[in-house]
Amino acid sequence: MGEPAGMGERPGAVMGDPAEETAGAETVEPEPAEELAHAEVLELFQAALARLVQDPLLCDLPPQVTAEEIGSQVALEYGQAMTVRVCKADGETVPVVVVQNASVLELKKALRRHFQLRQARQGGVQHLSWKYIWRTYHLTYAGEKLADDRKKLREYGIRNRDEVSFIKKLRK
Repeated sequence: MGEPAGMGERPGAVMGDPAEETAGAETVEPEPAEELAHAEVLELFQAALARLVQDPLLCDLPPQVTAEEIGSQVALEYGQAMTVRVCKADGETVPVVVVQNASVLELKKALRRHFQLRQARQGGVQHLSWKYIWRTYHLTYAGEKLADDRKKLREYGIRNRDEVSFIKKLRK
């Protein structure tokens, strides 16, 4: 009686595995793929993102959109994220997207990322000292300071489209 199927083959090999079929044969080199410079790949990627932004779901995004922003917008649509509107002292309201169970620290990081992207798109000041900003300002919601970075936004009662204020700290 012969060996059961698969016994004489290499361990872990799959029936019809190309590596198994060519084990005794000459190795065939794959054809070289077309090589593109980094700038060309980046240009193709940006063009593909620009086509994505034409979708009605993503039409609110800026032309120089990042993959992170697209991911956030899709998460918003599926209810996996929420928009927190951060009101600055000058009256400007900044929409920031965070996951549903985000902590205060994650909101601060998202706010930082929002301003970094905005500065990169508009030019101007290239570096902000966020250490200084968080020493000088704090976030509040309904009059309560968001003091504990580990605490979830839900624990403060913050829901989708709620407003959080960016307030200057008073000296002691």
